[in-house]
Amino acid sequence: MSTRTFRVTVRGVFDGLTPEQRAQLLAEAAEHDVLHAAFTAEGHMSYDLAARAAFTFRFQDVGEDEEDILIATERAEDAARAWLGEGGYGYKNLRSQAEDLSLAPLGKRQRRAAGKG
Repeated sequence: MSTRTFRVTVRGVFDGLTPEQRAQLLAEAAEHDVLHAAFTAEGHMSYDLAARAAFTFRFQDVGEDEEDILIATERAEDAARAWLGEGGYGYKNLRSQAEDLSLAPLGKRQRRAAGKG
């Protein structure tokens, strides 16, 4: 059995932030800049409060079976909720999208390197 890599994106919108919470998020904005976004096991959170109140968490997980993507998605959602809960940040419209990289189509360079085009 081969290991599958899953990428899970959890998106939502901050809701009911206090002025103090907003100030804290703005102060930490450089750490959460979308230009530094990456899929990691711990999860990477990005947002740009100056543009809008939306946020995105990016997680990378692994599993053995195709069905493990459901477990990876649940873990990512739980981790996102935990991070938001620790900061006392209200949120709404939490939704997830997951991708099994073993099923992703090869890009043009990957096909060429594999001798398929």
